[in-house]
Amino acid sequence: MLNAGAVMNDLQVAFGPFILLGRQRLLCHNDRPLRLGGRALDILQVLIEHAGAVVSPQVLMIRVWPSSVVEASTLRVHIAALRRVLGHGQDGQRYIVHVPGQGYRFVATLRPVPLAPRLHNLPGRLTPVIGREALIASVVAHLSGQRCVTLVGPAGIGKTTLALGAAQSLLGHYANGVWLVDVATLSDPSHLPVLVANTLGLEAGLDELSGWQALLVFDSGEPVLDGCRRLVDRLLAAAPQLTILVTSREPLGAREETLLPVPGLSVPALWDMHSVDQVLGCSAVQMLVRCARARQQGFNVREQDVQTVHDICRRLDGIPLAIELAAAHIDSLGLVGLQAQLGRGFLRLAQGRRTAVARHQSLYAALDWSYGRLSKVEQAVLQRLAVFKKSFSLDAALLVISDEGLPEQLTLGAISRLLATSLLTLEVSGEVTRYRLLHTTRAYALHKLECSGELWTLEQRYRRHMGRVRGLSVVALEPVEQMPDVG
Repeated sequence: MLNAGAVMNDLQVAFGPFILLGRQRLLCHNDRPLRLGGRALDILQVLIEHAGAVVSPQVLMIRVWPSSVVEASTLRVHIAALRRVLGHGQDGQRYIVHVPGQGYRFVATLRPVPLAPRLHNLPGRLTPVIGREALIASVVAHLSGQRCVTLVGPAGIGKTTLALGAAQSLLGHYANGVWLVDVATLSDPSHLPVLVANTLGLEAGLDELSGWQALLVFDSGEPVLDGCRRLVDRLLAAAPQLTILVTSREPLGAREETLLPVPGLSVPALWDMHSVDQVLGCSAVQMLVRCARARQQGFNVREQDVQTVHDICRRLDGIPLAIELAAAHIDSLGLVGLQAQLGRGFLRLAQGRRTAVARHQSLYAALDWSYGRLSKVEQAVLQRLAVFKKSFSLDAALLVISDEGLPEQLTLGAISRLLATSLLTLEVSGEVTRYRLLHTTRAYALHKLECSGELWTLEQRYRRHMGRVRGLSVVALEPVEQMPDVG
């Protein structure tokens, strides 16, 4: 019997009319890539690793869903879908058989085939993608008609996860493959062409790309934004069959660029949430639960937790990084304790992903990185806007935060820049346009405002403005909440 485990690591493996490309995560039928869900593909790989032997449902569920608790019925659904794709039982063909009371066995004969050229460098999927299926499909659709698509959004919103999900879906669609270029740690834009050439294994430099049909994914393009824009324009002009997907906190400004804003995970209004099942339908809550279970086995949302869980996800704006970092504290603080800390601006959330670059290890670090790239005027405007608890109009912003030291013209320019860098969001309803700071960004900016010594002054301006709006006495208005604890 062929050693399937070794084949999956070192060779392609064939059975019947199928070829499984382990490294590329593709199943082909007579050289034609098949559309197969990620879970079904994982199940197939595990069964092939143990070809000829019975694999229990428990082993399959642990291998395929390492961070989640699933029912046996879920496994059966995926096995059935996999059998349909393989045509199990048609014309006498048998691939996966069920052994009652024991599990499943892969029974087809495996054949080694020569290793094909490597056609991607995408990392393996460690955790499932939550709540992004429609967005991934939208990105894929845009890439079919646009040559340069940039996913833009604030720190931690999940741009990289979304880009990798789309790239995984497109494996096998480009003759020269799908390639991830990690720009996150690059500080010198002159090094970018060399990074691309080394990533793609181009011995003669970027000139080799002229005839390539490939998808390049430039991840975290903002550190070298101008250099990235110049290179993208150069590549698209020189390689007519090249497609480029970029993730960035702000647009590149490339000539053929199409922008796709990335929203947070879904957090519907609380009045739409009446039960555990309904709140678990929110993708933000699903991620919170998955991350909590990774640290606390058996974690579940109870009826009495519905409002608390919803409020936690709302305060975190559905930002995946924020949810992941906050969930790490549930085992020590509990849901109510975490909610209380968030109410006091518990933003640093230091227990992050140690393997991530520094600016993604905590939400505070991610915001600090963006803040450091702003001009002094832009930093001042961001700080002052933090006095607005909710969304606000442009006129209100100019009235409250502008003064002799910060004239309206400078304020207008800074607001445009904050919008471009995803630190400020735009809300358009009909003909009404309003602005809003995400809760997490506002907590960060409010801390900076307090440190600047201007909090009291801006608080008084805000109260006077709200008094005029409401027609109330200034003394009757609540003050802006005190500077949040970000430590």
